[in-house]
Amino acid sequence: MTTAGSVRAEGDHGDRGGLRTALAGLTTRGRSFLAAGAAAAVCAYVLGQSDLLRVGLLLAVLPPVCAGVLYRTRYRVAGSRRLSPSRVPAGSEARVRLRMDNVSRMPTGLLMLQDRVPYVLGPRPRFVLDRVEAGGRREVSYRVRSDLRGRYPLGPLQLRLSDPFGMCELTRAFSTYDTLTVIPRVEPLPPVRLSGEARGHGDGRQRALALAGEDDLIPRGYRYGDDLRRVHWRSTARYGELMVRREEQPQRARCSVLLDTRAIAYAGAGPDSAFEWAVSGAASVLTHMLERGFSVRLLTDTGASVPGEGSDGFAGASQGSADTAGLMMDTLAVVDHSDGAGLSRAYDVVRGGSEGLLVAFLGDLDEEQAAVLARMRQRSGGAVAFLLDSGTWMREPADASGPSDGGGKWSRMLREAGWTVVGVPRGASLEEQWRLADRERSGPAAASGGEGAG
Repeated sequence: MTTAGSVRAEGDHGDRGGLRTALAGLTTRGRSFLAAGAAAAVCAYVLGQSDLLRVGLLLAVLPPVCAGVLYRTRYRVAGSRRLSPSRVPAGSEARVRLRMDNVSRMPTGLLMLQDRVPYVLGPRPRFVLDRVEAGGRREVSYRVRSDLRGRYPLGPLQLRLSDPFGMCELTRAFSTYDTLTVIPRVEPLPPVRLSGEARGHGDGRQRALALAGEDDLIPRGYRYGDDLRRVHWRSTARYGELMVRREEQPQRARCSVLLDTRAIAYAGAGPDSAFEWAVSGAASVLTHMLERGFSVRLLTDTGASVPGEGSDGFAGASQGSADTAGLMMDTLAVVDHSDGAGLSRAYDVVRGGSEGLLVAFLGDLDEEQAAVLARMRQRSGGAVAFLLDSGTWMREPADASGPSDGGGKWSRMLREAGWTVVGVPRGASLEEQWRLADRERSGPAAASGGEGAG
């Protein structure tokens, strides 16, 4: 990403406010010269020393003259910023390259370059550039890094101009800025067999067959060129127009990732909190499922659906996996706690039909929310829940390393409803929890011949 702009070190010659701006830019040296000149002039008047008066006038006049000359300087400087990459995982570095071009016909003086960055990205970068010849160019770079996901503005770029005597400094700012997106950490996941894929049709594939058999008996109107052997005479007689059977259509396996963002469901804050683990887990599962060929969707407890509204709300490779993944990562980069108290809105989104595999990252539950999740399981081909119990996450890592009961009776309630439940202890690896979910389901779910692979 590149942004460019230009600043002109030139003031409005008839603007009195411009002169005040120039005088306000006097440095400590300039103010000292001005004060020394005034003191010398007063002493010369009291003592009657004309030579001292000339020295005082020289000291007093030099700073305003330098400020006026600097303010009216007619060189122009253009700057650009390149951010690479513009989207980075939390804890990774991005490099920012700054380029300054002197597009005027005269050389510049000493330039002090400063880029404004949020405190979370590190100290504010400052550079001193020596004299830049006419048409010359200077390039500098710095790195930014954040352990906290989010969207952070970089800029505007500020340029400080100084006269050769160091009497005055003026600041000029560019109007453009860039945005660094820090997305959650994504952990590679191993391919395991969970649910959502019909056996024998390959990774991430299933066939949309008729409810009553191998042929799709849901009829549609006849279109020019349709094979007359597919005419469905019973429907034709019923509707009074020529109807044909739909042909078997391949369809991608689906996966919905539910992220519980309720503020009351999590305790603690920071990069190592339970909520950040859940956000990172959701990002990892979404990325993994897209790579496996699934059509995916991100849901939150507020009912928000990403990638957005559509015929079914899902997006897969046919709609651009890279764009879909980028949109979801951008959403997860800024997702925050919600004020909601329940999961009913998320249930309203998924109750319209079978949603394939459902992977949920949940905080603390109560009886009402466990009941909603139990009903949600009936609308999915398979369901896996990662429970992050606040009691476990608030303990010390040494105490939380043991097995977790996954939320006690709410965990058992979900298991009875058909969920595969994995309790996540503090500091656990998502890869280990992912494999554990596969082992948990391999026993009872294998007998039912569940669909698909994750």
